[in-house]
Amino acid sequence: YITVIRKFSGMDAPAPSAKPLPIVIPANKKVVILLDQLFETNAFPTIKFSGGSGAGISLGYAESLFEPGTNFVKKPNRNTVTGKIFRGLTDTITSNGAGGQSFTPFNFRTYRYMQLIVQTRNTPLTIDSLYGTYTAYPFKQNAVLNTDNTDIKKIREIGWRTAKLNAYETYTDCPYYEQTQYLGDTHLQAMVSYYESGDDRLARNAIELFDQSRQYDGLTLSSYPNRGFQMIPPFALLYIGMLHDYYMYRNDANFLKDKLQGARGILEYFTKYQGTDGSLVRPPYWEYVDGPMGGPGSEAWFIGIPPFGSDGSSAVIDMHLLWAYQWAAEMEAKIGLPQLVPLYKTKAAQLKQTIQSKYYDSGRKLYADTKEKTLFSQQTNSMAILTGVVSDTDMPAFAQRIVADSNRLIQCNIWFKYYLHRALVKGGLGDNYLNWLGVWHNNINMGLTTWAEVADLVVTRSDCHGWGAHPNIEFFRTVLGIDSDAPGFKKIKIEPHLGTLTNISGEIPHPNGKVKVSYVSKDSKWKIGISLPENTVGTFLWKGKTYQLASGESVLVI
Repeated sequence: YITVIRKFSGMDAPAPSAKPLPIVIPANKKVVILLDQLFETNAFPTIKFSGGSGAGISLGYAESLFEPGTNFVKKPNRNTVTGKIFRGLTDTITSNGAGGQSFTPFNFRTYRYMQLIVQTRNTPLTIDSLYGTYTAYPFKQNAVLNTDNTDIKKIREIGWRTAKLNAYETYTDCPYYEQTQYLGDTHLQAMVSYYESGDDRLARNAIELFDQSRQYDGLTLSSYPNRGFQMIPPFALLYIGMLHDYYMYRNDANFLKDKLQGARGILEYFTKYQGTDGSLVRPPYWEYVDGPMGGPGSEAWFIGIPPFGSDGSSAVIDMHLLWAYQWAAEMEAKIGLPQLVPLYKTKAAQLKQTIQSKYYDSGRKLYADTKEKTLFSQQTNSMAILTGVVSDTDMPAFAQRIVADSNRLIQCNIWFKYYLHRALVKGGLGDNYLNWLGVWHNNINMGLTTWAEVADLVVTRSDCHGWGAHPNIEFFRTVLGIDSDAPGFKKIKIEPHLGTLTNISGEIPHPNGKVKVSYVSKDSKWKIGISLPENTVGTFLWKGKTYQLASGESVLVI
C-alpha cells in the first residue's frame, strides 16, 4: 500500500495516518494527491473506488519530479517535492457510480511517485484503497556479503533493486522508458545474475534471442526482441564477449556450441570493413561505445560515437574487434572449430600491431582515439589493457598513468566504468576499487533508490538503468577476489583487493555449489578462510605469492 502523502490539494487533507484510505472526495471537487512509494518499483497499481458517477480519475506515475521552467528536463534531489512539478505516464478512468469498482492496468507501471487526481461531478466518490502488486523475474539473491561497511551495503542494496527492476520476461535497459533488452547493457546484467543469483535462465534466453536477431549480413540487432531495426556494431562484438562470459562462468558448453556459428558470422561481417592493416574503416550504423561524462574533447564523442580519424578508423572500435577475436579463438579451440583458431589469432596479432603503431603516443605514453593523436580517452586506454595491447610488464605503470592523467582524458560514463574498473584492477590497482564509486555515492546523495542512466543526475532521462549495477559484480570479483580461472568455472582464482577493509566475508553461487571466503585482520596477521565446491581446484593470490587450493575448506594465517 502507498501510504505516504507528500502533497494534497483541493480539500482538507486527512489527518496523518498509517492508513489514510478510504477517503471521500465530495461532489464537484478536484483533488490532487501526490503519493510517495519511497523507493522505485515495478508494480501493477490497483485503485478501488465507489460511487461518484461520472467522476474522472487519473493515476500518474513518475520516477522523479521536475524543476519548473526547464521543459521537464531537469530533476531535483529525488526526495524533494516542494516547488517541483509532476509529469508522467497516466492512466485515466471514469467512474460509473457503482460500488466496489476496481482498476488495474494491463501492464506494470514503474514509479516512485504516484499522482492521483479526482474530479467529481454531482455525487461524492470514495477511494477505498490504492496499492501496487510488485512484479519482476523471480531472481533470488543467493550471494552473501558480510561487512560493517555501510557504503558497500547500500550500494549493493540499490544495485540489486536496479537489477531486479530491469529483469522481467527479458532483461531491460530501463523499466520506465523503452523496456528493451539492449545487448551492451545485457552483457553486464547477465554477470550480475551469475554472481548475485546463479540463475542463468534469463541470460540464456538473452543469448538465444540475440542469436535469433542476426540479420542477413551476420550482424546482431542492438536490442531484441524489437520490431525496429537498430544496429550498434560494437554491441555485436560484445555479444561474443557475452558468450565468453557464459563459457567461463557457467558449466554448459553444449549450450554455446551452436551459438559459435553466430559469432563467426559477426566476425565475417567485420572483415568487409577492415583495411589492409586490419583496422576497421568506418563500418556503417550507430557506432555507439559510451556517452562520455566530460573531459577535454568529449564533445567529439557525439551521441556516444567515438571520433574517427582521417583514415576512417577508431582505436576503441579496433580494440573491440581485437577483443572479439581473442574471445572467439579461445572458445573455438575448446568447443568449436579449432581450424579457425590460427585465422583468428593471425588477425588479432595483426590488429594488435596496427593499434600499437597507429594510436600509441610516445609522449603521453597512452593510446589516442585516432591516428591524429589529438584526443585521448579512458575508454580507449581501458580497452588497451583489457585486450592485452599493453604488455604485462608495462601494465602497472600504464594503469597508473590512466589515473594520474584522468583530468586530461575523456571520461567514462556509468556503464563503461565497468570496463575502466576491470582495466585498473588488471593493472594492479584493485585495492583502490572502493574509491572509484563516486558516481554511485552521488546517486545516493541525490535521493535515488536505483541507479541512473548517466552520471549527470540533473538531466538523466532514466532513473533506473540496469547497466549501473556492476558494483554488485565487483564486490565479489574484485573486493572478495572470487573469479573464474577456467571454462565452466572449473578452476577458481581468489585474489582479494581489500583496500582498508579488515573484516569481510561472503559467498557466491557456483555451478557446483558455493564459493566462500573470509578475511579477518588481527594482531598484524590475516586469517583467511576459503571454501571451494566439489570437483574444482583453485589458486589464492596474496601479495605476490600464489597458494594452491583444493576443493573443500582451506585456512591460511598469513
